[in-house]
Amino acid sequence: MKLNYFATSVLTSVVIIGTTGGFLLGITSAVADNSSDNQEMVAQVKEIMRSGSFVTTEQDHPTTGKATLITEGGKSYLEFDRAFTTANGPDVQVILYRGNQVPVKIAEKDYMSLAPLQEFSGAQRYEIPDNVNLDDYEAVAIWCRQFNVTFGYAKL
Repeated sequence: MKLNYFATSVLTSVVIIGTTGGFLLGITSAVADNSSDNQEMVAQVKEIMRSGSFVTTEQDHPTTGKATLITEGGKSYLEFDRAFTTANGPDVQVILYRGNQVPVKIAEKDYMSLAPLQEFSGAQRYEIPDNVNLDDYEAVAIWCRQFNVTFGYAKL
């Protein structure tokens, strides 16, 4: 009778490099298959590019929390923290805005719609298409398309 021996171990560590400007925050998970001569390590590194806190633009639609642009695995993402909240409304969008201050009413040429808002509160994440040049945008905003009203924005 022949027995096959298989052993697998999982290692997880948190690595923080740099303390200002949002350098690197990485969570590294490694899976080593000890049954072969090859050991693979898979690392996910999150680089913080820019971030800012939301300010309310329209007083009837308070918006708070923090927005952060990150890169991870070669992709760019916009993340809202757990403290994010905004008012309810119809057709609410997450937009990237060309200027660093977003007015209540915006012109079509000044923004790019990223996605419909997922939730009116809490942490959420939006993938930024590869063809978007983030250097063209200085802020993220929560905007009601139906009434052309900016609820709030964060300078990035």
